[in-house]
Amino acid sequence: MSDAQESTGFEYGHDGPKSIVVGVDGSDSSWRAAAYAAGLARRQRSLLVLVYVQPIATASWGQAGISLVETGQQIADELLDYVRTSAARFGDREHVRWEFRTAQGDPYNGLIAVAEQLRTDAVVVGASENAGHRIAGSVAVRLVKAGRWPVTVVP
Repeated sequence: MSDAQESTGFEYGHDGPKSIVVGVDGSDSSWRAAAYAAGLARRQRSLLVLVYVQPIATASWGQAGISLVETGQQIADELLDYVRTSAARFGDREHVRWEFRTAQGDPYNGLIAVAEQLRTDAVVVGASENAGHRIAGSVAVRLVKAGRWPVTVVP
């Protein structure tokens, strides 16, 4: 036992990440991020947590809000079906433990909520494909600035 372990008596975590959170929204960059995170999870024997954040509908949106919630759930269901199909295609030769979660709100706060709940060790996101994010800041940039986890941004 090293001197550092003797002095603390407790080591948080284990070798490699216990869980890796990846944001998915159906965009090409989010699927590249998911593929990259799956490779990390497989090699590190980590749990891969795929997260889709559904927008929140407010009462002021009226019927459009109800439609938005239904659409968000439909997108989540389609993403989950795609992930299941992809995982089945690789079978045991590429075994990755994974789970799919949804959150509500904006993508930044939704990913943070899931990552904090799981006490995750790493977050992976795709680079924004929105030109406006160069000015206002993308989810990836905001996660990096938060400085809570190692964040990998996949182009």
